[in-house]
Amino acid sequence: MARIVPDDWKSLAATGAAARERETLALLEEALPADYTVYHGVHWTRLNQNFSVFGEADFVIVSPAGRVMIVEQKTGFLRETPKGLVKVYLQTERNVAIALAHTIEGLHRRFTAAFGAGTYFIEELLYCPDHVVRNAAIAGVNPSRIVDAARKDRLAAVVREALPADEPRLACASKIHHFLADELALTPDTSALVGQAGTLVTRLAGGLATWARRLEFAPFRLRVIGTAGSGKTQLAVQVMRDAVARGQRPLYVCFNRPLADHIARVAPPEAKVANYHQLCDWIARDAGLKPEFQSGQVFEQLETMFADTPIEPRWQFDVLIVDEGQDFQQPWVAALERLLRPGAAWWWLEDPLQNLYMREPVALPGWTTLTETTNYRSPRDILDFVRDVVGASVPLAPALASGSPFDGSEIALSVYDEAHAADAGIEATKRAITQALSLGFRKQDIVVLSFRGREGSALTAQDQLGPHRLRSFTGKYDLFGNPEYREGDVLFESIYRFKGQAAPCVIFTEIDFDAFDERIARKLFVGATRATMKLIVVASQRAARHLGLRDGKESREARESER
Repeated sequence: MARIVPDDWKSLAATGAAARERETLALLEEALPADYTVYHGVHWTRLNQNFSVFGEADFVIVSPAGRVMIVEQKTGFLRETPKGLVKVYLQTERNVAIALAHTIEGLHRRFTAAFGAGTYFIEELLYCPDHVVRNAAIAGVNPSRIVDAARKDRLAAVVREALPADEPRLACASKIHHFLADELALTPDTSALVGQAGTLVTRLAGGLATWARRLEFAPFRLRVIGTAGSGKTQLAVQVMRDAVARGQRPLYVCFNRPLADHIARVAPPEAKVANYHQLCDWIARDAGLKPEFQSGQVFEQLETMFADTPIEPRWQFDVLIVDEGQDFQQPWVAALERLLRPGAAWWWLEDPLQNLYMREPVALPGWTTLTETTNYRSPRDILDFVRDVVGASVPLAPALASGSPFDGSEIALSVYDEAHAADAGIEATKRAITQALSLGFRKQDIVVLSFRGREGSALTAQDQLGPHRLRSFTGKYDLFGNPEYREGDVLFESIYRFKGQAAPCVIFTEIDFDAFDERIARKLFVGATRATMKLIVVASQRAARHLGLRDGKESREARESER
C-alpha cells in the first residue's frame, strides 16, 4: 500500500469534490506499492508563495526514485471544444490543459529554486473519472497522460508506467519529500461551520496560533488586533490548550452567545467558556441572585449584578481570553480584571472592522499590541471585492492582505426589487439556497445570513423557505438562560450573531440601503468574510448597483455579446 500524506484522511467526513478525491486516494493507496508516496489536500490547503497542493494539483505522487507526478482530477461533466477540454463551473469555463500547465510551471519554478535546474523530473496526469475523452488530440494534454472514465481502472498502472520503481534514485529525492511535507504542514483550525465543530482545515504557517504564543513579557497583557480570518479564534483555542497542559485554569469570554456555544464544543473540557452576559449570569447565580430573563432589561441587570458581586477564589483564573473585544464596553474591563489570579495572563482579541455597534475602542493602557492584517479564510476574490467596496469608507480595509490559496470562487448575485422587499427578498433567498445545493453544498454547509438584525429581518418569522426548513434563534431563553432554536436543516442568522464564525457557503441576504456609509461598509465586510468557499449575495436593485456585481442572467448575456 502506498504511503498517504497526511495520513489521517480516512477519519474525516467529506462531500462533493472532496468525497471524490477521497475515493481516488483509497484507490491509489491500495493499488500503488509501499515505496510510492501520495501527497494530497483533500481537507486542507496551505499557501506558501502562491503555491497550493490543493489548487489545480489535487495530488502529487512521488516514485521511489524521486520522480514527481502532478495529478489534476476533474470530476463531473467536461466539454470538448476546439480550444481544448474545459470544465464548466457555475458561470465560467476553465481550460483544463491551461490550468494544469500553470500548475506545472509554478512547481517547476519552485523546484528549480530549491534543487537546481535539471536535477528533478515532473510528469503530468489528467484524471477525469466521469468523462470519456472522445478526441484526445484536442484535449491539450498528452493522450498517454489522460485517464478518463473508459480506463479509470488503469489509473495506478499509468502512474507506475510514468514513474518506474526501478530507476536510479535522484540526488534530490529526500529533499523533494521534505519540500512537499513542508507544504502540507497541517494542524487543526477551529474556524468551522455551526453544528460541525471539529471540522479540520489548515492553520497557515506564520499565523497567529503559531507565533503569537511565543511572546513572553510580564505582566502578560496582549491586545491582538486581527482581521477576519487571521486566526484569532484558533489562537484562543490553542492558548486554552496550552494553559490546561500546564495545569492552569483558562477562561474564554466573547460577546456573541452562538460563538461561545461553538467554542465550548472545540475547547478543552477543562476550560471555562462563556459569552459576557452568560458569565455574569453564572457568577450572579452562584452568589444567590436570580436574573429575570423575561425582562427587557435583563442584560443591563446582569452587568450590574456581576460588577457588584464579590469574586470568590473559585471564579479566578490563570489565563483570561477576551474574544470579539471590539464589542466590549469600558466598564466590563474592570469587572473582568477581578477574575485574574496573581500573575495571570490576559489576552484581548478584537477586529475593529467588525465593530458593528460603532462603539469606541476600550482603553487598555500599558498593554502590548500585536496587529495582523492577513485573512487566510476568505477566497482571494471575496477579499478583493470587500476591499473594492468597503475600502473608501473604512480606512483599515485597504491594508488587508489575502493569505488564502483559493481564488475564483465567483461571487454570485441575485437581485430583488426593493419596492417589494419582503416577498421578493424571500423568493430570491429561496433561489440562492437552490443554487448552493446545485453547487454540491450540503444543507449543513450553508448559512443564510441576514444583513439586517434579527428583529428587522423578514426571514426571522419564517420556519421554512420552500422545501428548506430554517434553523433559527427564536429570540427566547429558557429559565437557565439558554437560547431556544427552531428545528431546521439550514441555519439562519443575522450578521450580528454570526460574527466570529464561518461557513463553506454563505448566502448573504436582505442587503438593502439608500446611502452607503461606514456602518454599511462594516456590515458588508462582516457578512462577506464569513464565507470560506462560496458567497452568494442577495441584494436590492439599488444596493446591487453600488456593489458593482452582476447577477447570473446579466453575466451570461454579457458573455454571449462578447462572442
